[in-house]
Amino acid sequence: MSGIMFKRMALIGIGLIGSSISHAARRAGIVGDITGSSSTAATRAKAEELGLVSKAYETAAEAVKDADLIILCTPIGVYGKIAEDIRPFLKPGAIVTDVGSVKASVVRDIAPHIPDGVHFIAGHPIAGTEQSGPESGFAELFDGRWCILTPEPDADRMALARLEDFWTKLGSQVEIMTPEHHDLVLGITSHVPHLIAFNIVNTAAHLERVTDKEVIKFSAGGFRDFTRIAASDPVMWRDVFLNNKDAVLEMLGRFSEDLVVLQRAIRFGDGETLERLFGEARAVRRGIIQAGQDTNAPDFGRRPASDKQS
Repeated sequence: MSGIMFKRMALIGIGLIGSSISHAARRAGIVGDITGSSSTAATRAKAEELGLVSKAYETAAEAVKDADLIILCTPIGVYGKIAEDIRPFLKPGAIVTDVGSVKASVVRDIAPHIPDGVHFIAGHPIAGTEQSGPESGFAELFDGRWCILTPEPDADRMALARLEDFWTKLGSQVEIMTPEHHDLVLGITSHVPHLIAFNIVNTAAHLERVTDKEVIKFSAGGFRDFTRIAASDPVMWRDVFLNNKDAVLEMLGRFSEDLVVLQRAIRFGDGETLERLFGEARAVRRGIIQAGQDTNAPDFGRRPASDKQS
């Protein structure tokens, strides 16, 4: 038992991220019991069947009793209500964290409900796939990926160190930043790309002169990869955009300005500008590969679904 960091971990939400945390934590041998909660009976049954949790409860309040680590893995739009519901049942000394891809609004919604003696540190593992549900998780999801923690200035240093160690043992590299800076960074690296993907897939689907069958049949690599991103959970991404609107709108403004430059270059036959901008973008891709955040293998380094199970 010497390797156990938390005697009981509660996963509030047992989808892709929650189930992957369960797999990775068991692989590392750092948790004892794992409980979970989901409002959906089928999800609870599947989570227990797969051994992701010893018990899956209908309410978060039931799941957090006696838990040393509580991780919110639901869409961020319900974080505030969950925090309010679990407050009376939080164990003194417990750590409450989350996996949401927006952080300023998460701190705003959760922090007021955290009682004295309980430690709240917001977090975001930058890992995922377009899949969802308890059966979609796998232990390797966090390997070599970044997890950003956004502690408040008065956060307990020992609790922060424990949470850093937890994510490191799950396979992640950990970075500390403010919630506001996180939201700006993720606005351009994740949120706007998803918004563009949702939009371009819908644009193709709504073209009157191109049939749905043609869109599917002749999907080249670029459009195909947009559809992969656009397959992500609609509820989760709805909440992301509603809760990170300032950063997203700022990044969309920059994107629109840069798009006009490309539009003008195409209109006026400015091949030099096009080649320069495409070369700069290509260099970014090389940088991502060199940083170990993807591989240069065919199909953008994605593994077949059959390889993703732990």
